[in-house]
Amino acid sequence: MAPRRHDQMVETPTEARQAEPGPSVLSLLAVSTGLAVLILGVVWFAFFRT
Repeated sequence: MAPRRHDQMVETPTEARQAEPGPSVLSLLAVSTGLAVLILGVVWFAFFRT
């Protein structure tokens, strides 16, 4: 935990940039990839099917 001064957290620039991606990042990637595949499939089916 970063030290507190005047009720504010004080962190170095390196500490401030470090992020911990949670499971929401994985689910967002999975959902967006699935939607992209679905949309591309619909476009292919609608326009390029012979």
